[in-house]
Amino acid sequence: MLLHSWVVGPLATNCYIVICERTGESLIIDPGFSEKEAKNILKEVARCGFKVKQILNTHGHVDHISGNGILKRLTGTDILIHKDDASMLTDPSRNLSYMLGYSIISPEADRLVKDGETVKVGDLKFTVIHSPGHTKGSISLFSEEEKVVFTGDALFAGSIGRTDLPGSSFEEMMHSLRDKLMGLPEETVVYPGHGGKTTIGREKRVNPFLLV
Repeated sequence: MLLHSWVVGPLATNCYIVICERTGESLIIDPGFSEKEAKNILKEVARCGFKVKQILNTHGHVDHISGNGILKRLTGTDILIHKDDASMLTDPSRNLSYMLGYSIISPEADRLVKDGETVKVGDLKFTVIHSPGHTKGSISLFSEEEKVVFTGDALFAGSIGRTDLPGSSFEEMMHSLRDKLMGLPEETVVYPGHGGKTTIGREKRVNPFLLV
């Protein structure tokens, strides 16, 4: 697996591109970027010979979906999101773009993913973990073979995602973290939606929200 990442947009969102080394097929996770950022990233993707096959949104907030439209237009690839956040793509009041003074409308999802299903990127396989709390349809993407998990705004290094927004729930967040994500192997590297990477083991030991 090859992994490239960029910090994009006004809320410093982590956008990831996961690439299968053998096939060159790639998955873009949380393209929360502007059109200018999108074109620069796609130039780099093309230069390296990668093929964008899918777009996955870990949830439906504007800072994780704002690049869906430009990517869809330029690559024609499918957009994946959990069914509980699908309506946020096309509703600026629900994806919270109005709070930033925008009206972002993404294309509709091409595929609605659910807990436990597999997302394939060339030879790579990732398991969808429904991890609500930040939003109803928040998901994480886990690879046992690669020992990585992309957590969106569920788990950060030393913190967790906000639970004071419409559709958020602290109780659901704690269930997702303690009963799902903390059950992953401790050596699993966590790539969050914001901030630096960490590991499941480290968060078990130092994350104040998980020590209560």
